[in-house]
Amino acid sequence: MNSGSFNLTPRNTRRRPPDKPSDFDELEATELYCPNCKRAVPVRKSLLLVLPEGDKYEYRCQFCGATVGDKIDRGGNYRSIF
Repeated sequence: MNSGSFNLTPRNTRRRPPDKPSDFDELEATELYCPNCKRAVPVRKSLLLVLPEGDKYEYRCQFCGATVGDKIDRGGNYRSIF
């Protein structure tokens, strides 16, 4: 066997054009694991802080109110105010 005859690179190596946005830039959580309830639960998202690098949100369990996660949204609308 001649190892030089095989091309081991993926066939689909095309890159996304720079003007086309990615399909998954931002994701929103609808359910997260709650350590108090010991299962995946629906969550509520609330604004926690407005920071220079983006808006910080907190996810809370809808049943017990425990904090189950957070997120910084870097595409905030309030940057032009500062």
